[in-house]
Amino acid sequence: MDEQMDEQANEQANEQAGEHVGGHREPAGGAVPRTVIENCAVAVVDAVGTEYARGHIVVAGQVIESVGPGPAPKDLEHVVRRVDGTGHLATPGLVNTHHHFYQWLTRGLAQDSNLFDWLVELYPTWARIDEPMVHAAASGSLAVMARGGVTTAMDHHYVFPRGAGDLLGAEIRAAAELGVRFTAARGSMDRGASDGGLPPDFAVESTEEALRATEEAVDTHHDPSFGSMLQIAVAPCSPFSVSTELMREAAELARRKGVRLHTHGSETVEEEKFCHELFGMGPTDYFESTGWLGADVWMAHCVHMNDADIAAFARTGTGVAHCPSSNARLAAGIARVPDMLAAGVPVGLGVDGTASNESGELHTELRNALLINRLRGGEKAMDARTALRLGTYGGAQVLGRAAEVGSLEPGKLADLVLWKLDGLAHASIADPVAALVFGAAAPVTLSLVGGRPVVENGRLVHADEDAIARRTREQARRLARIAGLA
Repeated sequence: MDEQMDEQANEQANEQAGEHVGGHREPAGGAVPRTVIENCAVAVVDAVGTEYARGHIVVAGQVIESVGPGPAPKDLEHVVRRVDGTGHLATPGLVNTHHHFYQWLTRGLAQDSNLFDWLVELYPTWARIDEPMVHAAASGSLAVMARGGVTTAMDHHYVFPRGAGDLLGAEIRAAAELGVRFTAARGSMDRGASDGGLPPDFAVESTEEALRATEEAVDTHHDPSFGSMLQIAVAPCSPFSVSTELMREAAELARRKGVRLHTHGSETVEEEKFCHELFGMGPTDYFESTGWLGADVWMAHCVHMNDADIAAFARTGTGVAHCPSSNARLAAGIARVPDMLAAGVPVGLGVDGTASNESGELHTELRNALLINRLRGGEKAMDARTALRLGTYGGAQVLGRAAEVGSLEPGKLADLVLWKLDGLAHASIADPVAALVFGAAAPVTLSLVGGRPVVENGRLVHADEDAIARRTREQARRLARIAGLA
């Protein structure tokens, strides 16, 4: 992939270079190193849908310096790496907007259940998780996503059994080990079974404990700076596992701290019925009554939304994490994504927990979003470029990071992916974006986060995939023994 230099050129380059950085030499004198990618198709995913059939990208340090047609300028200084992208498509890195990493350990269970039955069956097992389990599960979840082109990950963790250790810290540690940009949504539940909720009482916190721990997570970990690798969101779980008091006070906490808000919303018809019975109104009206609509909020699923609900989201700028595979797996329904987009609602894509989307991959959600939305809305409901935009810029929007990631524009962070499309599975599709979205899952030749490689030739750069697989298998078996499933 990289251009080969002759021995003399190598010696000259080495004499002029300083310390090694990521397998390459950093320019002497503190100059910013450049990486040049050229001869590839480029999908910029900007506001006008710019694409180049054969173009280049220049990365300077952690940011994109230039993108354009044809080869890169020949007179660039301090180039430490040149990548020949022939046969590839360059896109922004994928952005995952909804996940539950811990569920990696309970994949393949409750195979034929709807959401409520699935939750009732699995909550007693999830209530047995601990720090080693969560670290292993987060590593597995992040590894599969990163290998499939995700550069910004997000997780919604809301199960905190007493004495289980630092579960949020375990996830944060795993993301740092793999080199992936991360939004950790500190979730919570305070409505157990004795209060009419779904989770068992020993799986929930008190309202005060949840708020205190969430504020501590923000104070300890949240980094709002440009290029941040870690941000925290405030994320009570859902209306049927959280009290109204926690919903209201969590919104106040998030706005006092200047962080984003996340929860599940309008996922099933059962949730709609639950909200009407308990609160006397539907989910969207309930969210608005508790301060949970706004441009700093995004919600997962939003399957059962009427015209008034969509209008409320559009009016307030509330975002949506669309999770097509999980919604299909649990037979929750098909979200009205084309209608949301037409109304101006920000929409991104989410894997959701791997106990309801066992693949754990986001790049397959590009295809699934397109196909499932066509089932509901017809052949023109969604096209390939809209699907790619959902997985990149749309995700950046709902995470509040569209000024930094989500498109390949100068000044943005160099979070990008080089997809190999000249192999057997894709070579006969002339349109590279169609090949990526309509075709089989494409291999990732190179994935950069802030200009640093996290995937090379389909393999993780910073982690041993076999070791991660072994640890996840061990921890899944351990959880099954503890929960009495083995």
